[in-house]
Amino acid sequence: MSVTIFSAPKPFIDPHVSTIQRNAIRSWQALGRDVEVLLIGDDLGIADAATELGVRHLGAVERNDNGTPLISSIFELAQQRATHSLLTYVNADILLLDDFLPSLQRVAGQFERFLIVGQRWDLDLARALDFSNGWSDEVRARLRQEGRIHLPAGSDYFGFPRWLFRGLPPFALGRSGWDNWMIFAGRKMQVPVVDASGSITVVHQSHDYRHLEGGAPHYRLPESIENIRLGGGRETIFNLVDATWRMSDGNVTRVRWPGETVGRWAEAEIVVRLGPGRRLRLVRPLLHPVELLRRWGSGAVRRVRGVNEGA
Repeated sequence: MSVTIFSAPKPFIDPHVSTIQRNAIRSWQALGRDVEVLLIGDDLGIADAATELGVRHLGAVERNDNGTPLISSIFELAQQRATHSLLTYVNADILLLDDFLPSLQRVAGQFERFLIVGQRWDLDLARALDFSNGWSDEVRARLRQEGRIHLPAGSDYFGFPRWLFRGLPPFALGRSGWDNWMIFAGRKMQVPVVDASGSITVVHQSHDYRHLEGGAPHYRLPESIENIRLGGGRETIFNLVDATWRMSDGNVTRVRWPGETVGRWAEAEIVVRLGPGRRLRLVRPLLHPVELLRRWGSGAVRRVRGVNEGA
């Protein structure tokens, strides 16, 4: 089963960013002939990099008022122009190792509709990698020595059937919120959301945020706040613990008992069923009684002070 991997790289200007993006793209190519790679965007250097690396390039991406490419346009271009019916969006600084394609194909063989996501490892890489035989093993060896497992806050890749995610909100690329919303959206569509962290090792090549305004992390930017608003609010910020299936050592199993996260599991199920909006806002305080009591207590204190000051 073949797959189209698509991504929207940053401009190929900064030497370090250019190096890690070339590393990422070459790692996708190294997965074999069953993989088509699409680079999407018209920022400086993307078309040239696509030509240099021998992959397809699609330009003319829609942007928001700040000039940031839109996730909705990126996904739509990939869905319209991809060769294969199985798609995977991957952030352009992510290395995919040799366990990726077999795991993706295993999930696609088990489900007709699905979303596959997973946790990443962070690793400092400053040079171009050698993709000769055994390169995946060498990266794994470095991970054991220097790697850092990232929090399960979101996902850096999304595998899904070609036409599953249509008409996405106009999320800003490279900002927070939209990756979390994808997990919520998969749950809302009642498709298996598979956390493949136990079978797929993805490596994020560490970098700074000099490409962003003020060098601030993306989650502090106004566009991240707007992404959260477009997704329906903070209630739709799902993460990997909200997956409904787990994949480990190639085996895919349903999450039947969430264990210590049972409270979060119940809350996520209510959010999925009600969806963002007024009904959820009315119910949500009941899911957080401690927070409700704290607010009620603070309000009571303010009322008492008001009475005393008015006496």
